[in-house]
Amino acid sequence: MSRSPATPVHTLGGRAGGGSGARADRGAAPTWWVWLAAWPVTAVFVLSNAATPLYVLWQHDIGFSKGTLTVVFACYIVGLIGSLLVCGVVSDRVGRKPVLLPALALALVACLLFATAGSVTALIAARLFTGMAVGATVSAGMAAVTDVAGPARARTAALIASCAMVIGAGLGPFLAGVLSETLPAPTVTVFVVECVLLLTAVLTVLRMPLSRHVSPPRGAWVRIPGVPRGSGRQLLMGIAVFAPGITATSFVLSLGPSLLSGLLGTTSRIVAGAMAFAMFLTAAGVQFAVQHLSRRLILAMGAISTAAGMAMLIVAVHTSSAPVLVTSALLAGAGQGLGQLGGLSLLNSAVPSRRLAEANAAFNVGGYLPAGVLPVSVGYLSDAVGLTAGATVFGVVLMGLAVVGGLTLVGRRQADEPS
Repeated sequence: MSRSPATPVHTLGGRAGGGSGARADRGAAPTWWVWLAAWPVTAVFVLSNAATPLYVLWQHDIGFSKGTLTVVFACYIVGLIGSLLVCGVVSDRVGRKPVLLPALALALVACLLFATAGSVTALIAARLFTGMAVGATVSAGMAAVTDVAGPARARTAALIASCAMVIGAGLGPFLAGVLSETLPAPTVTVFVVECVLLLTAVLTVLRMPLSRHVSPPRGAWVRIPGVPRGSGRQLLMGIAVFAPGITATSFVLSLGPSLLSGLLGTTSRIVAGAMAFAMFLTAAGVQFAVQHLSRRLILAMGAISTAAGMAMLIVAVHTSSAPVLVTSALLAGAGQGLGQLGGLSLLNSAVPSRRLAEANAAFNVGGYLPAGVLPVSVGYLSDAVGLTAGATVFGVVLMGLAVVGGLTLVGRRQADEPS
């Protein structure tokens, strides 16, 4: 049974999306499908950070500086933001699957480029395609989880989608570190395994119980994503906390291995991957721990965690303390996770289905812009004045941004807080 073109998919504020039209009419998809719908998000985010422990190998084989390394990392942000400018609007107009399937195809191409990379140009192209795939996934994929869950489970959908993102982001470097240290052809094996994960995600998308989503065209197809009138405050509150948090974790991903090398004198890819995994595991765990708290309190805790993490980073680089550096990474992970959960929950509570993917895109554009600019700046600054001074400047700036983000919550009335 097919739906007419005028019938939108239903999430927040409407009926739950089902598989066929008849199923959607009968009720919501089963709970296990809500969890499974998040698997494409996890699979793509595994790729997003899988290269992190391998950069030391490429630096040795190809030869490039810390500044160049952060540029390679930032190309991911460029691809991601470019994708977000398109995919949120397109997904709301033509559906989730027509955006998710090309995104997974781009991710598979990125795996091929990583596995065969012999130059900085190849790494840049791989990171660019990865960013494009992630941009499509955080807009369409995370909205798809909410669509499958239905309005009664909107807050649960935000938790599942957010945790799928951070678990994938953490699993990628850990898996890459272990595989690259224990199996031959380290820069190839990792991405062969990731291809298998992505192919299972393709099968999941093909079977996902989503109605065909078509909404009437309004405005340009390529534009800076936004939210409906009246939802801007929720968006800004979320970005104010999420942006510093994800910028902190981006720094750990791009320059964390270099800091570990300086503090521990080790280039172990397992150690670097394990630190990133622990950081994102914390980001996931803290979301489950606070899921029943008010959104405003969750955001306030996120701002405090990020600020504390940056204070620990400054202490770590000046005392050459690896335990303090790991503590900094864990606090950064908590800051990102809390900011992400609080922001997505606010959007799910305020934005209707027909604009949800675009709202997710706007939220991530606001978060990833500083996450791309600041680590690159610090990378080049570190080449000029040393990693200790560069990391200190980064910590001070980001601590200030986290404090400002926390202050945006002071004196504001709390947004809707339905359970």
